[in-house]
Parts: sequence; structure tokens; C-alpha cells
Amino acid sequence: MLRDILSGNSSIDPSQLAGAAGLAGDPASLAALMKQLQGALNSSQGSTGVNWDIALTQGQERAANGQLSPTDDQQAQLKQAFHIAALWLDDVISVAELTVEPRLMTRREWVTATMPLWTQLAEPVATSISDSLTRVLTEQAPKEMQGMIANASQIVRSVGGTLFAMQLGQVVGQLASEVVSGGDVGIPLLGEQQAALLPQNVAVFGAGLDVPDDQVQIYLAVRELAHARLFRHARWLRLHLISSITEFARGITIDSSRLEDLAASFDPANPEELQRAMADGSLIPPKSDAQLQALGRLETMLALIEGWVDVVTVEATSRLPKADAIAETVKRRRASGGPAESAFATLVGLELRPRRLREAAAMWQAITDAVGNEARDALWAHPDIGPSSEDIDDPTQLIARLTSASSGTAPELDDLDRALEDLLRDDGTERPIEE
Repeated sequence: MLRDILSGNSSIDPSQLAGAAGLAGDPASLAALMKQLQGALNSSQGSTGVNWDIALTQGQERAANGQLSPTDDQQAQLKQAFHIAALWLDDVISVAELTVEPRLMTRREWVTATMPLWTQLAEPVATSISDSLTRVLTEQAPKEMQGMIANASQIVRSVGGTLFAMQLGQVVGQLASEVVSGGDVGIPLLGEQQAALLPQNVAVFGAGLDVPDDQVQIYLAVRELAHARLFRHARWLRLHLISSITEFARGITIDSSRLEDLAASFDPANPEELQRAMADGSLIPPKSDAQLQALGRLETMLALIEGWVDVVTVEATSRLPKADAIAETVKRRRASGGPAESAFATLVGLELRPRRLREAAAMWQAITDAVGNEARDALWAHPDIGPSSEDIDDPTQLIARLTSASSGTAPELDDLDRALEDLLRDDGTERPIEE
């Protein structure tokens, strides 16, 4: 069937299949799709894994459409914005400056720089999809066809991996037209200490606001530097975050029964059902307990990061007359997300926007008011001393411990602390056993 489709000897319209997969159906894009899939078909023997170079190429081409290079004036203004942002941040955080110069990126450069991490996050899902497809083929085939199916499953794995890589490239390429900075989606997409702004997208962000361009640029530069400096200060944070994401992604499986139902009822002239299934995530079963735990840890950490960035940005940009208006735009934009983020959530099964951001920001502000910036930022020194999900819900005990530490008084012990103290006492006394 695949050979017939790719050679043009099938009644199935390739443009409809491309549309169902979320890919462009224009003649040029369709020709490129067929070429890539034919290459995957021909190289399926001995092929292992996904050819992620396809994702990079697709993403670069998508991002290049409508791309504008920054003008000399834009570059000068944004470099000045980074300089001012660094000075203002120094007044409100106890986190060291970056040793790498911030960058101004085109959309295509952003895709090139971030694709290695995107593919790292997506690879477990691509593997799961391929495994599910080949498992269905193997389990449903009669014994006398096992030899044929072994070859077919490798073809399906290769072609399916290629299609997945192309979809990822399209999503990242579209995302390049939406993000304004390296840390805009909350996860550390760029290398260590690297801060970046996309001048073209910064201009689009500020176009609908009644705010001077220089204020928008400084505000976004402060947010980006705060994000990058946090990851430099908390060196464990990047690995912790990426590990949580990949742990979640590895647990994703495909609902084989749903896949079989789609295959049995698939009408080549009417691929809308397949498109809906791919868009609404119905092929992915409910999350397992392990996945829910990993997702909870991930959401907590993303909320802590974004909440801290929000709080220090508000303090650092207090000199900007229109800071509140820019902050409100950032919040609305973050709450709704963009089409590319929605596509990534469907493709990988993961939403990038933390749901508990407001509560986390309130916690960080309460900590700042109670013990100051330095004690607040010291909580990022090690994952074991940082705030927990329970602290986001009610930061009272955390603030009490920090206040006691800053004043030099012994903190009040809770029941667990007292029990541990009893266990660790070395004076040979024993507490009476209560009935």
C-alpha cells in the first residue's frame, strides 16, 4: 500500500493524507513530502531510529517563510536594552551575571539552535509510535505471514518516523514565528548561559500596544536575562527539568485498539476522522500513575521558574512607566499560548505552560517581602532546599523557617521534625510509649 501511494498508483490522494498529518498540501510541499517518504521507504532496510535531520530542514524552511533580518537600528536598540536590563537586574537579584553575550536571532537561527533539544524531548514519543505500529502488525498477522510482516514493520517504522520528524519540524518552524526569546516557552531551549531575543517577533509583540518600543524591548530583555541567569545560578535545574520531561515522554504509549479501529474504517476520500484523532490526542491513552507523578513534578518546577521570573521582572522594571501594560500582555499571551504550542502538546502529549503560575508568583513575592532577595534566591542552590508543591499552596511554614534562619533563632519544630530529633538523640533516653 505504501509503495502504491508513493509511486502514484493508488486512489488515495496524498494531499489529503498530508492535510490529515498537519502538513502543507501545496504542490511544492507535497513534492518534498513524497520525496522524503520515498527516501525513507528505500532506506528502510537496516534503518534504526528517526532521521532528525528532516525535522531540522523542515523547521528551517518553515521559519524562513516571511523572515526579516534585523535592521541596524533594531540591533543597536536591543543591545542597549540588554545592557539596561542587566544593570536593573543586578539591583534585585543575587544571581551572577552571564559570561556569554546575549544574541539577536532570526527565526531560522532560533530553529537551528533549539532543534537539538526539541528532538531530545520528542524522540521517546516517536519511538513509542513506531513500536505501537509494528506491534499491531505483528500481533494481528497470521503465522504464515510473519516473514512478510517483519519486512513491512521495518518499512512502517521508517516511514512513520520520517513523517513524525516532518511534523515536528513544521511545529518548531511555526513556533519560531511566535516566540520572542530563548526562554519564552519556559524550558531552557538554548545552551547554558545563552540569552536571546528575536527582533522580528519582539516588533510584532509590541505592535499592538500603546507602549514605546524601547520600553517593550527593555521589559522583554529583563525577562530573558532573568531566565538565563537563573539557569546559570541553579546549575542542576536544566538537567532536572529535561529529565522530568523525558521521563514523562517515555511513558507515552499509543492506543492500539483505537489505531486498529481507525485503520478498519479509514476512507481515503474522507481523512477528517484521522485528522481529528491526531489533533485531539485520542490515540494517546490516559496517563499512567508514574506519568502523573512526573507531570506533577514538572508542572511544579515550571511554575516555580516562571513565578520567580515574574516577580524579579516586576521589581526590576518598576522604572518603566508602561511596565504594567506589558506585563498584562505577557500574562494574556502566556495563558492562551499559540497554535504551535497546541500542536506540540498534541504531538508530544505535553503542555508547556504551567497551570499554577499565579500561586507560585504569589509565594515568591511573599518570600521576598519576608526575608529579602538574597535569601529568596538562595533557595535555588539545591533541589532539596527549594520550595515544594505544598509550599506553593501554603508558604507559611517555609517563610517561618527562612525568617528564623535569618534572625538566628531556632525554628519551631513540627511533628515530623520532633520525631526525627528523637530518633537522632544520642543521650540514651527514651520517650514513653503512648497508648
